[in-house]
Amino acid sequence: MRALKNLPAARLLELVLAPLLAFMLTSCASLPNVSYLRDRQLAPQADPTIVTARGELPDGRVQALLDRMAAKVGPTSILDRHVAAEEAINGRPLVAGNKVTLLSDGPVTMRAMMAAIRGARDHVNLETYIFEDDEVGRALADLLIEKRKAGVKVNVIYDSVGTLETPRAFFDRMRAAGIEALEFNPVNPLNAPRGWDINERDHRKLLVVDGRIAFTGGVNISRVYGKSSFLRSNRQATPNNPKEAVWRDTHMQIEGPAVAEFQRLFLDTWRRKTGEALTGAQYFPPLQHQGDALVRAIGSTPDKEDFGAYKTYISALANADKYAHLTTAYFVPDDQIVQAMKDAAQRGVDVRIIFPSITDVGIILYAGRSFYQELLDAGVRVYERKAELLHAKTAVIDGVWSTIGSTNLDMRSFLHNDEINAVVLNVNFATQMEELFQRDLTESREIKAEEWRKRGAGERFKEWATRLLDYWL
Repeated sequence: MRALKNLPAARLLELVLAPLLAFMLTSCASLPNVSYLRDRQLAPQADPTIVTARGELPDGRVQALLDRMAAKVGPTSILDRHVAAEEAINGRPLVAGNKVTLLSDGPVTMRAMMAAIRGARDHVNLETYIFEDDEVGRALADLLIEKRKAGVKVNVIYDSVGTLETPRAFFDRMRAAGIEALEFNPVNPLNAPRGWDINERDHRKLLVVDGRIAFTGGVNISRVYGKSSFLRSNRQATPNNPKEAVWRDTHMQIEGPAVAEFQRLFLDTWRRKTGEALTGAQYFPPLQHQGDALVRAIGSTPDKEDFGAYKTYISALANADKYAHLTTAYFVPDDQIVQAMKDAAQRGVDVRIIFPSITDVGIILYAGRSFYQELLDAGVRVYERKAELLHAKTAVIDGVWSTIGSTNLDMRSFLHNDEINAVVLNVNFATQMEELFQRDLTESREIKAEEWRKRGAGERFKEWATRLLDYWL
């Protein structure tokens, strides 16, 4: 938890009361039984539904598209299995014709997003968990205000808990300039316009510019992303204060027909929380073919209980044939996620997970470590990223399936938060994702089973104690 000494007393009171109120007023939700997704019985019975900028592809063209992709990845069955799994889980078509760009670090991400905003001509829609009043946050706020003064429609959704340390005047300044700014689920129920659930948080990171370019991933608006985690000149010994660490994160840029799906998720959140539809801009312009990636936007919300990201991870692991390489910032999963990882490793899949070695929420570090022994005993290889604070939420499987987003592998993401992920079926993008994963491996320490068994009683007690709180972490 960040330093709170500079917060006004009223804001401190809100922060102290929020977890207590959540515990008292929120009934315990539960994740669905999805054991059927682990059966690996998802071979397609018919060609999957794939849409393009011009509409749905006929069966013959669908198969031709999949054959071209399979020629790059290997056996057609691998690609077919992952495509079929995506079709079975979500019931929505994959969107073809997209260009996807991997943004491998915080500074690269911020530069790309700022460049897109500078080029905006119609509107900017920004949704974020954290929006800090620091040099990075002020630079972005200034740019948004500049674009609004130039006639561009600007809409911002920010989470109340994620911005608890950001002065209200920071957002009031944007509102005074004509920006529509929505505080998601205010901590103070008196400020909540529609309903109130303190435990539901908007953890999404989404930017849509002119309805043509979308960004999503793990990067918040904060100075912790001001330095590259891959430049040795920026490195230091592991700091005591996570806020002084360099944060290692991953984001992505999307252009093409799939952008409309991300736009719908933003507009749906606005409508759910205000009761009104956003107007005043061309939110759905005609979109053209931009590349060869199949993309699906997954937006999870507690009230809809579709558990899209949760099901996607379990299914993707169940259908892995060669390897499954994941990074996660916070790891407090349920038994089904853990079992999917163990099942994959025990049938010979190379399952590797990179965890952080430092974190901004210390209790969650021990919660994640409480699963290490079980994973190691099943053959999963476990690593911890050194020096930099790992915040990325990614997976790449079998050289064809990838995901980047805001969803952590924890109960909070699966049950309580609004989250967003992009699933990409594309060989070139998966290759880049795998190269980035291998780069992270070189900066990580592998945890060996025998070594882990020798940890002290104090560490074991911390791990045990945090498991008792897994639902609320």
